[in-house]
Amino acid sequence: MRLLVTGGAGYIGSVVASVLIEAGHEVTILDDLSTGHADAIPRRATMVRGNLRDDAARVLAGGTDAVLHFAAKSLVGESVAKPGLYWSHNLGGSLALLEAMRAAGVGRIVFSSTAATYGEPERTPIEETDPTRPTSPYGASKLAVDTALTEYARMFGLGAVSLRYFNVAGAHADAAGQWYGERHSPETHLIPNVLKNALPSASTAGAGGAAVKIFGTDYPTPDGTCVRDYIHVADLAGAHVLALAATEPGQHRIYNLGNGTGFSVRQVVDVCREVTGTDIPAEVGPRRDGDPAVLVASSARIQADLGWRATRDLTTMVTDAWTFAQQRAAAGAR
Repeated sequence: MRLLVTGGAGYIGSVVASVLIEAGHEVTILDDLSTGHADAIPRRATMVRGNLRDDAARVLAGGTDAVLHFAAKSLVGESVAKPGLYWSHNLGGSLALLEAMRAAGVGRIVFSSTAATYGEPERTPIEETDPTRPTSPYGASKLAVDTALTEYARMFGLGAVSLRYFNVAGAHADAAGQWYGERHSPETHLIPNVLKNALPSASTAGAGGAAVKIFGTDYPTPDGTCVRDYIHVADLAGAHVLALAATEPGQHRIYNLGNGTGFSVRQVVDVCREVTGTDIPAEVGPRRDGDPAVLVASSARIQADLGWRATRDLTTMVTDAWTFAQQRAAAGAR
């Protein structure tokens, strides 16, 4: 198929684009490179530098069978400080994409949504039928896109699938040996931040002179630290491929993706120490306001419907992320 991947120069988008190319699809990437990286674009992809509002219609007019939509602003803190940016980019850009798809006759889309649409859950693991009460403009803007997809499916026959998940980790290497991994600026995710402390350039007190911070050790969890859901980026890519095949005219399906149990902050730090062979320093601090003890998504629905399940464990996620981090450090890249 001829596929458009929006945000395909980012972490998840680049991995999915790579997997789609390996599966024999023709992939065009639309990305403005505001947060993505030109060297993360798969070699066999066609790259168009641009944004959804100005360039989606032109790209789609060239002939496209389906869209995989990753382009979004995704920092919760930034969304609180700049809510207009998030509503404009995430919802406004997505609406522009949907209208461009209508004009071009493209009737299939897989949307990279987020479990942040649920807010602070009443129970875990979270199911698709649970209330959606996002606590940030980021989560709210993503939920609004999900709502729009439901309406476009009902009114215009769009076939859509939204995938909701929490934390993604690990890295992926294609058949040619090119690695795709996580490198945000600023980096807010736990695993890459912990691994920075094990790189040769890190000081004995951790990268940037600071140890890994553990916020709270008195939660009602097995080891007292917060438990979060992590899935490997390659497992996530597999879910997108299955979702693409599952799009049906006039239907908008929503699936949660998760490992079912989650991993604690202490578990993540300990596995990072084991994989790197480094005694990564950590310091304990008080809880952060608004941090739930456990955030885990149920993937029972997508397992039943599409046969997807997370197959890679935390050690594999960390090992692959560490390989990617070492490779970039050896090349002197940031």
